This record gives sequence, C-alpha cells and structure tokens, in this order.
Amino acid sequence: MTRQELIQQIKEKRSFLCVGLDTDLEKIPSHLLNTEDPIFEFNKAIIDATKDYCVAYKPNIAFYECLGVKGWQSLEKTLNYIPKNIFTIADAKRGDIGNTSTYYAKTFFEYLNCDSVTIAPYMGEDSITPFLEFKDKWAIVLALTSNKGALDFQAIKNQEGKELFKSVLEKTATWGTPENLMYVVGATRAEQIGEVRKVVPDHFFLVPGVGAQGGSLEDVCNYGWNNDCGLLVNSSRGIIYASNKEDFAQQAKSEAMKIQLQMEEILSDRKFI
Repeated sequence: MTRQELIQQIKEKRSFLCVGLDTDLEKIPSHLLNTEDPIFEFNKAIIDATKDYCVAYKPNIAFYECLGVKGWQSLEKTLNYIPKNIFTIADAKRGDIGNTSTYYAKTFFEYLNCDSVTIAPYMGEDSITPFLEFKDKWAIVLALTSNKGALDFQAIKNQEGKELFKSVLEKTATWGTPENLMYVVGATRAEQIGEVRKVVPDHFFLVPGVGAQGGSLEDVCNYGWNNDCGLLVNSSRGIIYASNKEDFAQQAKSEAMKIQLQMEEILSDRKFI
C-alpha cells in the first residue's frame, strides 16, 4: 500500500485506528475452542466486526508462531481474510544481518503479502535496508517504545547528551523515506512523542499503548500529529478482549466504534476531513 492510499483510507473511514490481533488461546471465548481453527474463527469475527472502523490490522506474530505450523496457517488465513484496502502490519520485530533480513522480508512481503513489518534496529543498516527494497511495502522501526524496560537502552545519552532513540531516528531516516519507513512510538510517553516528531516530521508513527496500557489519544495527537495525520494508533486488548463471552464480536465492534468516533472528531477539528 502506498502512503497516498493509506492517507485516503484515513480520510474515507474518518479513522486512524489500528486493531492489534494479539490472539491468545487462553483469552478467547471458550466456545470457540471446539472449532477446527479457534484462532482464525476469533480473528474472522473480530475483523467482520471492526473493519469499518479501522484502517490497519496488526497481528503480533509471537501469538501465532508459538503454535507451530497450525499457528502459521491461522495467520495466513487471517491475512487473506483482511480486506485488501486495509493496511496490514506484521508485528514481528525482526532485525538481522542483510541476507537473513532479505529472507524475513520475503516471508512477510511475498509469501504472506503484508504491507509492513516491525523491525528492531539494533544491528544497524543491513538489518533494515533489505525491507526497503520492496515496492509499496514498509519498514516500521522501533524508535521509542512503551514497555517497562524501554528506557534501559533507548534513553542512554552519548557524549553530546543525545538520547539513543534520537540517534536511531536520525540515522535510519537517511536509509528510507516517509514513503516506506515508519516508526513505533509508544503512547505512554506522550511528551517524548513530540521530541520524536521534531526529528522525523514527515513520517508516520505506529503508536501502541492507547487504551489498556493507559495512553491518551488526545495527547498522542497533540504531540504526534503532522500534515498527513501521520499516526496509526493501535488498540489490541481494549478491543479484541472487550468480552470473553459469545457477544465478544459485538463488544469489540462497540469499542472500535467509540475510538473511531473520537478520531473522527479529532480529524474534523484539525480540518483533515
């Protein structure tokens, strides 16, 4: 998917919501466990319920590959079921030497036909640039994350007093463009989103941490907005596990709709739609 196509979807759906498909067999409704493929049946129902309110889906690959072959089959079926006009993010956090990265890219871009992959930048240029060689595909680089241990390394300062995450932003931005490179920026560090935005003013951010993790949608927009919206705000548990009963899909729809309406108001206030 191109940048312009993504922006058009945001305008048409009046939303910049990404729904995380972190599908856990221990959390999905028990009545689905008797089906042939519980993971896919759950995902299918969630997609049917939320596809009108989101512009992206983000399956976290760990929840699938831990199940071996069956998990990969569930993932493939899920990705094939997602409507083609919705942006797909393989949340795989890959990052290895160049030749290996090329094969990771082939896995997610050619075999599974995802639009994007999350990447850990620790190994440097040759761990990222192979993902940037695929037409209309995206690398989403971890920049400033929202997890508990994020600042163990990301906030370390060099001799000039610059935090590591800013060095990562500055360097990686020279390898790609706002047309094929995004950044993961955690919602629970709202003011620092503004610092990231100063370094990479034109790139899209994938923002986890809104909802169950406590991040504020309003704060994310105040600090992270750019002229093209520039945000894909992810909610996983707050939507897909809104209920663990037979009404789970309806409750997921209700939660997705609530966020979409908030986003529509923000988009309207900022004269984006």
